[in-house]
Order: sequence, then structure tokens, then C-alpha cells
Amino acid sequence: MIDDVRGRESPKPKPAAVAPDRPEGPHAAGVGGSARRSGRPTARGEARRRLAIGWLFVLPALAFFCAFVIYPLITAVRYSLYHWNGIGAATWAGIDNYVRVFTEPELLISIVNALILIVFFTVIPVTGGLALATLIRTMRPGPFATVARTVLFLPQIIPLVAAGIAWSWMYAQTGTINTILDAVGLGFLSRSWLAGFGTALPAVGLIGSWVLTGLCTILLLTGIGKIDASLYEAARLDGAGWWREFVTVTLPGLRREIAVLVTITVIAALSSFDIIYTTTKGGPGTSTLVPGISIFRLAFTQSEVGLASAFGIVLLALVLLAVLPIQLLARERD
Repeated sequence: MIDDVRGRESPKPKPAAVAPDRPEGPHAAGVGGSARRSGRPTARGEARRRLAIGWLFVLPALAFFCAFVIYPLITAVRYSLYHWNGIGAATWAGIDNYVRVFTEPELLISIVNALILIVFFTVIPVTGGLALATLIRTMRPGPFATVARTVLFLPQIIPLVAAGIAWSWMYAQTGTINTILDAVGLGFLSRSWLAGFGTALPAVGLIGSWVLTGLCTILLLTGIGKIDASLYEAARLDGAGWWREFVTVTLPGLRREIAVLVTITVIAALSSFDIIYTTTKGGPGTSTLVPGISIFRLAFTQSEVGLASAFGIVLLALVLLAVLPIQLLARERD
């Protein structure tokens, strides 16, 4: 009987299958695709918003750059194609002004003098800065090293006009330079340094060396501090002396700093104006005449604005020809 009762009992229902969360069937791909498609405009909108914010930050600087660099450059190129005195009507000149730049002896002399100044503005400061930075690195940190850095960098923060006036006093016949020469028994070398045809350009160049050596020293000293100290230790363990250590470790580690300094100092040499104007004004004769002084005279004294603009464009091209190879060489080695 019990078996008959069990046989008459209805079977228990099976639990219902749980419906999947993700839809299946032909509409599933459409739902997922629409979700992905709805996310794409959001990402693009975010990217556009960031781009707009970036342009908002860039636009003020770009506006100043266009107003004070690009527009004057375009204007100078336009003026260089005309004969114009700055007041009256301008007449078409074509490339005549550029031909005059390379054919007039006085303008060519100013370019040659600027190239000579590269020795004083670039070679001496960078070489001296390397030597001084290497020497200061060997000093123990303390007041003396701090004072040395301050004294070396001090000329860099002095206005070039003030430096030129101070050095013109020291170069005078009764100035500090001749006084020191008389005191050490070298009075026969005393002279008016800025008035001599053979001494004026080197004397002005040494002022530039004095101004730029501190900058080179501090920047190179900072670069030496970035070099891994283990490289110096490895060189000493290999028995390297100070010269081999300098050539194999210090110089390669300062490649970028040297490239930056050479670029800065070459531009300073080719575009020099302040120091020369306050000391010699390009004299005596044309012994210290540089492109900056020539452009100033042509534009504001001789009223040849077209020729002055052409000389300015030539000077810009000369700077680029001197600087770009340095930058390319530094990048290739990197």
C-alpha cells in the first residue's frame, strides 16, 4: 500500500532556470554595439575639451610671439626689398640691399669681427667654465665653494651696459689695468686699450669672456652633479688619472650642457651690441664694428632702413647657420 501511495504521488517540479543577465539572440549585438557607440562620442568630446583648454593656455603666449617676433620679421623682410629712408616714399630694390651687404667693405668687416668675437664669447668661456667646474667639484662643500660660485656668477646678473662702462674705466690710460701693470713692473705695456686699433677688439672680447664664464661654470657644474658618481668610482678603480677621468666621464656626461652653452654664446657673439656700444661704439675706425652696431647706424643715423633690414635678415641667417649644426650634432649623438 505504501508503494501504491508513493506511486500515486506527483513528481516534484524542477526549479526554473535563471534567466541570463546579458540578452541573447539577434538583438544582443545591437545592444552592446549601441553602448559602445554611445561611449565613443564621450571620449572624443573629452579629447576636444582638453585640446580647447590647451589652446586657451597657449594662445596668449602665441599672440605675443606673433606680435613681437613673427610680424616684425615679416615686416623686416618686406622692408629689405625696398630703398626707404623711414619717412618718404619707398622704391623697389629687389635683392640690391642684400648685394650691398656682401659687397660693401665696412659691412663685411663687421661680420668678420663678429666671427672673431666667437673666440672670446664661446671658446674661452666654455673652456674656462669646464676647468673651473671641474676644480670646484673637487672642493669640499662649504663656505668657500659657495662664495666661489657666487663670485663667478655675479657678472651674469650685472647689466651689460654697467659692465661695459666699468670696464671702459678700467681700460683707460689711468685705469686699473694700467695701474696694476705699473705696480708689477710691466709699465711698458700700459696703453689706452680701447683706443688702439690692434687692442680694441680683444679688449672688448675679454669683457664678454668675463661676463659669460660664470654662466658656463654654473651650468656645467650643475651638469657634473647629474653624472652618476659610480662612473667616477669605476674610472678610479681602473686606475684612470684626472685627465682620463675628465675625458672619458665628465665630457661625455656634459654633452648636452656644452651644446646649450655653445648655442647661447655663439648667438651672444654674433648679436653683440650693448658692451661694444658702451665701450667703443664700433671704433676706433672699424676695429670693433659688429653687425649690431652697423644695423643701428644704417637705420637711425644714415636713414637706410631697407639696407639695415636686409643686414638684419642676413644676420639672422648667419646665426641659424652657426647654431643649427650644433643642435643637429647634439641630437645625433643623443
